[in-house]
Amino acid sequence: MCFPHAGGSAPFYLPLSARLHPDTEVLAVQYPGRLDRYREPLVDDLGLLADVIHESIGALDEKPTALFGHSMGALLAFEVARRMESDGTAQPLALFVSGRRAPTTSRLESLDLTDDELVAQLGRLGGTSPVLLEDREAIQPILRVMRNDYKAVQNYRYSSGPKLSCPIVALIGTEDSRVTVPEARMWESETNAEFALRTFGGGHFYLTDSFAEVADEIIGVLRNSAVTSQA
Repeated sequence: MCFPHAGGSAPFYLPLSARLHPDTEVLAVQYPGRLDRYREPLVDDLGLLADVIHESIGALDEKPTALFGHSMGALLAFEVARRMESDGTAQPLALFVSGRRAPTTSRLESLDLTDDELVAQLGRLGGTSPVLLEDREAIQPILRVMRNDYKAVQNYRYSSGPKLSCPIVALIGTEDSRVTVPEARMWESETNAEFALRTFGGGHFYLTDSFAEVADEIIGVLRNSAVTSQA
């Protein structure tokens, strides 16, 4: 199950789904307030959103599930994994946290940006069409969602709890200004199982050029998890 980044939507993971098909089924979360859920109110509370997603997962067929989240989605995937393990109904095969520092780290970052500042930031991060960034009317719905998601991240507060029992794999771009190797490595403190850190060339949206390599990493981890669970 894949969790999009701030301002992102489920189709972002179509290339990853194509790489993992047919051996692995990819389900991507569509957050409220975007694309086909545009008319639904946005949710600016990651804890509440994690609760809703966790309930939805419970309604799915009981199949082995791994969670993959990028940026804001990494925090959501982490919180959903905690809920899955705490209620005793399921344990994720693995948690993949991409482009996000560990929740125990902190930075002084201002996310209260003007439209021009936000557009400039989106341009620096990549992941958004330059043509779209230049169309101030077309970009407004994206800015609306971005402000909501930034508020959700800004208001997120990590709470200590039991460590996860599933492996955690942290993935980052070597040129990503939003997360350093030491910050990503601190995810290791959130699991009693194996931890791995993988780096890829590129910035915050290294994924767009590395879906094939990331898919290979996922397949390797899931195969190892399946063997371990059967031992």
